[in-house]
Amino acid sequence: VAFMSHREIKILASELHKQNVTGLQWIGSDAWITDLSFADGEGHSVLLGSLGFTVPKAKIPGLEEHLRQLHPSQFPSSQFVKDFWEEAFDCSLNDTVNSERRPCSGTESLQTVESQFTDVSELRFTNNVYKSVFAVAHALDLIIKCGGDEAPSSSRNCFDPKHIQPWQILQSLHRVNFTTVNGQRVYFDRNGDSPARYELVNLQITARGIMEGETVGIYDASFPDDQQFIMNNISVVWANGLLEAPVSECSKKCLPGTYKVLQKGKPICCHDCIPCPAGEITNLTSLQCFKCPLEFWSNNQRDSCIPKPVEFLSYSEILGMVLATCSLLGIFLTTIATLIFFTHKETPIVRANNSELSFLLLVSLTLCFLCSLTFIGRPTEWSCMLRHTAFGMTFVLCISCVLGKTMVVLIAFRATRPGSNIMKWFGAPQQRLSVLAFTLIQVLICLLWLTTSPPFPFMNFVLFEDRIVLQCDLGSAIGFYAVLGYIGFLAVLCFVLAFLARKLPDNFNEAKCITFSMLIFTSVWITFIPAYVSSPGKLSDAVEIFAILASAYGVLFCIFLPKCWIILFRPEQNTKKHIMGKTIKVDIQY
Repeated sequence: VAFMSHREIKILASELHKQNVTGLQWIGSDAWITDLSFADGEGHSVLLGSLGFTVPKAKIPGLEEHLRQLHPSQFPSSQFVKDFWEEAFDCSLNDTVNSERRPCSGTESLQTVESQFTDVSELRFTNNVYKSVFAVAHALDLIIKCGGDEAPSSSRNCFDPKHIQPWQILQSLHRVNFTTVNGQRVYFDRNGDSPARYELVNLQITARGIMEGETVGIYDASFPDDQQFIMNNISVVWANGLLEAPVSECSKKCLPGTYKVLQKGKPICCHDCIPCPAGEITNLTSLQCFKCPLEFWSNNQRDSCIPKPVEFLSYSEILGMVLATCSLLGIFLTTIATLIFFTHKETPIVRANNSELSFLLLVSLTLCFLCSLTFIGRPTEWSCMLRHTAFGMTFVLCISCVLGKTMVVLIAFRATRPGSNIMKWFGAPQQRLSVLAFTLIQVLICLLWLTTSPPFPFMNFVLFEDRIVLQCDLGSAIGFYAVLGYIGFLAVLCFVLAFLARKLPDNFNEAKCITFSMLIFTSVWITFIPAYVSSPGKLSDAVEIFAILASAYGVLFCIFLPKCWIILFRPEQNTKKHIMGKTIKVDIQY
């Protein structure tokens, strides 16, 4: 940016030419951008393509004709006119002493003389003087006419036209509003300012091969806001005569998805474009990154917000399919075991292990495998309430059956003692009642949980920034841990009783199988709690499904697999004599 006079820019252009400095885009002030005196100077080509705003030029009607009619006789006391006349015609006037020039004949005329004095093609500031004179003339006219015919009578101020004061003219100038003969409107706003008007001038090489200022745009503050700056249909010439706008690395516009970071130690126009952080974007209108709404996330280009993907354990993903397959496999194996027991329900091995509790245990295991499927799929209000309560009740039913079988084993061997009638106090009705009582307690816990603070689906925005985890909130953590605690209490009780009965004399002592099954069950659920708490999102559901399947498979394999093996592949062991051995003489049928 060169804010200097035409003399100073000539010196600068000459020095730049000597130093071979080119390719700079110059912005000039009105003092030299329209001054063509340096167009043929040394290094003028350095300024090719310069741009600058200046006062608009205008044609003043009659001015050129008036100037060409001037004669020294009209201004006998003007030394300027005398010097100009002698220089223009290379002659000497009578009242000047110049022996080197011939005397002026008096017939000289400016009609054919081309000089800066007669050139009116670049009247810029002269036009302002022209308009100023007319403005004062209009102000005087308003004073003489007492404000004008258009002014209301109440606001007219009449002054003595023979004694007009400067402040009266200033007051009258505020009401001036006229249009010159060349179409320029002249008026003043409430601050006394005239609307700004400028031309955007570009230094170009014309068809004649010389550098001149070409008007490529106009700025007029009197126009509407969206029309104040208008570009002409003239191509702008930039530095080095290029027709394409130069691109400065220090002012490169950042693309959407990036924001400006000033370069340390460099001018303020120099910056780097840094990609927005994840979750933030910029667009064409913003300069700084801003965060996406809660349910949205930035795309890879960081220029728009897109809805966050909703994540939950579904049947379409590999983990969901594997868990669902394991659950269905458990249902299939339990069904096979049920069919085997049903077809051999009259055999000693089925009768000796309480066939009624065995079938009820198989039904509860089937329900346990089924309830694991409720943890897969999009969580809803009903599925959230069903998954935990169904899991709690089915597992209590399962453990109650195992506990009943354990108590049968203990009481059965105590009943072999002489004079013992303990079996009549724990017969089939008492066994059914115990299973029902243990299960009803869990049902009451679940009902209390569902009525006070039931589980519900919710969107977890905190766990991950770039996605939403749709999961079931426990509602009341106390209710959830009460359900788990009751299952754990029954499992530990069953494990203790089975452990006490493990060495009772029998060729097929079921207490050993129950001990191993409860050992697996308690181990799984002891490790479940820390794994469940530390697993994020849908993995917590997968951990719970794994715990359900592992404990259910443990009970199924430990209790029923040995019996099915004997029924199918060792029928010679499926006899009353083999099962009772020589130590037990009482047939137990329940």
